[in-house]
Amino acid sequence: MKAIAFEKYGLPDVLELKEVEKPVPEDNEVLVEVHAASVNYVDWQVLRGKSLLLRLMNGLLIPKRKILGDDIAGRVEGVGEKVKQYQPGDEVFGISNFDAFAEYACVPERALALKPARMSFDEAAAIPEAGITALQGLRDKGQVQAGQKVLINGASGGVGTYAVQIAKSYGAEVTGVCSTSKLDVVRSLGADHLVDYTTDDFTQTGQRYDLIFAVGGNRSIFDYKRALNPDGIYVCAGGSAAQYFHAMLLGPLISMMGSKKMGSMLANPKQKDYDFLIDLFEADKLRPVIDRRYPLSGVPEALRYYGDGQVQGKVVITIEHNN
Repeated sequence: MKAIAFEKYGLPDVLELKEVEKPVPEDNEVLVEVHAASVNYVDWQVLRGKSLLLRLMNGLLIPKRKILGDDIAGRVEGVGEKVKQYQPGDEVFGISNFDAFAEYACVPERALALKPARMSFDEAAAIPEAGITALQGLRDKGQVQAGQKVLINGASGGVGTYAVQIAKSYGAEVTGVCSTSKLDVVRSLGADHLVDYTTDDFTQTGQRYDLIFAVGGNRSIFDYKRALNPDGIYVCAGGSAAQYFHAMLLGPLISMMGSKKMGSMLANPKQKDYDFLIDLFEADKLRPVIDRRYPLSGVPEALRYYGDGQVQGKVVITIEHNN
């Protein structure tokens, strides 16, 4: 089968289209014929090897996992002996854990969901990691409620576009922070207020928020603290490495010293959360924002475009099959 692989860390130029062995599913895995995948921040980080933590997980000097791609959508080709939920022919989507930029991939049964008939493969591939992160960050970590003032920093990105829509579905009053060229996209998703960070600083306006969800930016945790209401919650799910580690290390300490709660989160895909996102999609309360599509051979260019920081929503990889 064809796949995009890399033998060393670096820029997208190190990625190559290769013939590799078709994977065989383990007992609890599903073999998926991949029809679409999408690019996430973790792909960009792993490719460049900039994160020491990710290098420790994937090889300090040479990558162990040589195929990128978490988000996946396709048709079940085969199943392991212990798989009960899926059978060949089912259309599924989910999180594959680094092997989606290929014609076939093996995915744990628990990390998949059935794709609704009215959802395209491209739309399905754009949802999993970003949608789950937005949902768990707002609902579980942020405890979002109707009537709250919610600010989303990085509202035009993959996670941010879902966060705007999910917060609105809960009845929150949403403020989206993004750059000038992306304001229209965030407005179209239902944001009540917009902040152009190139001209305005939301931490200096005097406006206070019940929940701040940061998936972009590079702000001090103390800037976010200043913009919270007395019982407000700050959740960091992305942005610069410094921003994330401030939230992870300093957030718990700040939370112990006052009524404001501050911290970080990592997504953990669960079946009930896929179901929640599917219900929102079926109710026309959630739509994937797809910026660009590339073929499998175009993955290097897709990663290059993603790394330029101009993406609005998601970048999708479409994979053609002769059958």
